[in-house]
Amino acid sequence: MSIRRGVTTAIAASTVLVLAACGGGSSDPETTDGGSESSSTSEGGADLADLSGTLAGAGASSQENAMNGWLAGFQEQAPGVQPSYDAVGSSGGREQFLSGGVQFAGSDSPLKEEEIATAQEMCTEPLELPLYISPIAVVYNLPDVDADNINLDSDTIAKMFAGEITSWDDEAIAAQNEGVELPAVDIIPVNRADGSGTTENFQEYLVATAPDSWPYEASDTWPVSGGQSGNGTSGMISTVESTEGTIGYADASRAGDLGTVALKVGEEYVPFSPEAAATAVDASPLTEDATDLRITYELDRTTTEAGAYPLVLISYSLACQTYENASDAANVKAFLSYVASPEGQDRAAMPDVAGSAPISEDLRTDILAAIDQIS
Repeated sequence: MSIRRGVTTAIAASTVLVLAACGGGSSDPETTDGGSESSSTSEGGADLADLSGTLAGAGASSQENAMNGWLAGFQEQAPGVQPSYDAVGSSGGREQFLSGGVQFAGSDSPLKEEEIATAQEMCTEPLELPLYISPIAVVYNLPDVDADNINLDSDTIAKMFAGEITSWDDEAIAAQNEGVELPAVDIIPVNRADGSGTTENFQEYLVATAPDSWPYEASDTWPVSGGQSGNGTSGMISTVESTEGTIGYADASRAGDLGTVALKVGEEYVPFSPEAAATAVDASPLTEDATDLRITYELDRTTTEAGAYPLVLISYSLACQTYENASDAANVKAFLSYVASPEGQDRAAMPDVAGSAPISEDLRTDILAAIDQIS
């Protein structure tokens, strides 16, 4: 199937929701009118206040802040639905989705080929919708360093996480930060302890931009031993915050008061921002196997586009094309429509929620067309 590839001003900022968990057969025809936009009535004319039941989800912790905002906003319009989201990480969310344990899940990476096959057995076709895009911040704890950002190229970052550069005053770091007084403090790498799409995206960036210094295959598990770790985004941030000299990676919405790295892109150093993440996504093509229902990107980590921040994560909402239960279909369709709506995207973009950048109108059109096929 063809899919619109001119996606300008794509999403940006924090990470996407992934929705999942479906039953395996065709649903009752009544479910075709169960969808909803962000208004008080659905696309089929149904009143959102008439929806009922539970809407359980699990998955990526990177989008937890955005998800909390989306669930609260949706429940304001559909008070009869009881939504929940367990931020167990991308791997855990996909596992629960593929086993039918939840109605939706969040994942920071697209489904793999074997996962797509499993989902097709359950629910005709899975939907993969890029509803949340976020920079991944490289965060550090150096309270005495007086700088908005520390500048680092990808080769230096790779060597720091691999344990080859071990002190913050190393010449490789100092040469990129003229005028910044760097302490003679040990570098303590921190990684995610759980299976994580953020980990996979971070490693994809290192593999693409510093292959000689990061000779590992990108995956959702961490390949290097000897550092510290934290479970989930909250655990990662807590571990970095607890000890001076630590360096980690997390969804930028969770960076808080920690220092953050400006990445070298071309000849400039670019700090993270929603706009810089969107620029990187705009410079990236869709994957070869993308369809009208699976709108997945092949992120160009090596872009030198001015102002781009290529260490970016797209969090996908996974859902089923068909559900066995009419109530599940109606609730998922209504919820995803709310998330994709200007109201839902603006809510996640609020600085006190997730600080993400809203999706473009072109991308919203494609996403809503996919959501309309849920039944």
